[in-house]
Amino acid sequence: MRIPRTLADSHEQFFGAAGRAWIAALPALADASLRRWDLTPDGPPGHGAVALVLPVRRADGTPAVLKLQPADDETGGEPAALRAWAGRGAVRLLEHDPGTGTMLLQRLDAGRSLGVLPDDLRALRILTGLMADLHAVPPPAGLRRLGDVAADLLARVPAAVARVGDPTLIRRCAAAVADLVDEPGDRLLHWDLHYDNVLAALDDPDRWLAIDPKPLVGDPGFDLLAALHNRWDDVVATGDVPRAVRRRFDLMTEILHLDRQRAVGWTLARILQNEVWLAEGGDLWSSGPDRAIAAALAGPAPGLAGPAQG
Repeated sequence: MRIPRTLADSHEQFFGAAGRAWIAALPALADASLRRWDLTPDGPPGHGAVALVLPVRRADGTPAVLKLQPADDETGGEPAALRAWAGRGAVRLLEHDPGTGTMLLQRLDAGRSLGVLPDDLRALRILTGLMADLHAVPPPAGLRRLGDVAADLLARVPAAVARVGDPTLIRRCAAAVADLVDEPGDRLLHWDLHYDNVLAALDDPDRWLAIDPKPLVGDPGFDLLAALHNRWDDVVATGDVPRAVRRRFDLMTEILHLDRQRAVGWTLARILQNEVWLAEGGDLWSSGPDRAIAAALAGPAPGLAGPAQG
């Protein structure tokens, strides 16, 4: 099996020698998983930044996908969360190998994500409805908790502030986190729910299910930022970025019945996570949207009004 070059490069970037070793072992792992669950390859592989996804068919002909990824803090909770959701708002887990982290999942329509819907607000309503379903399920034991994530972020703030030219956004977000860290919430969060992580069912193009969660137990407000990033160019094209951001944010908080100020605070916490990562050398995104979102939700602050696109 040929490993996609971009997947190998991603593992090199994120994991170094450990990533190279995992990629080297991946063909054998895929073959073993195909034999373990009596699967037949059924199309070209796909991949994200970390996982390899192989379309397959089970022995009875049922379409599925084999998801292979390293088992670590980032991915380790995914099987437990999918098992808890049991197909309610999320892709269904069919099999799981705890030793390798490999999962066999219900196959969805990879060519039809929420991003294909022309009506942005309709897409956002669908996404938020799924989010409500996911949050309603009691979290399984053993998942990461937002209180621990938030405390770790606050501990990393001084070093991050020292690395950036303008620490205004980091300090402002850190102040919001400090106010909330003792009340982190207890809902089962997806943590990365955006349009590309919502796919249509194969048998019903109007039934949508979430994929690729990074499960976390915490406040629902921490789950909103990824959706605010959706179609950012469309937000900029409105000519009124603050109004467009608030429209999206208010729609989500109303559907989810969230306290708006608390949701603003936990959204700033998610922005802080991004900004700390950037300060520490991450290069996955521009901070332009986060700066604009923070200003739109919490009001302008000196030095905070950065570029509205990125």
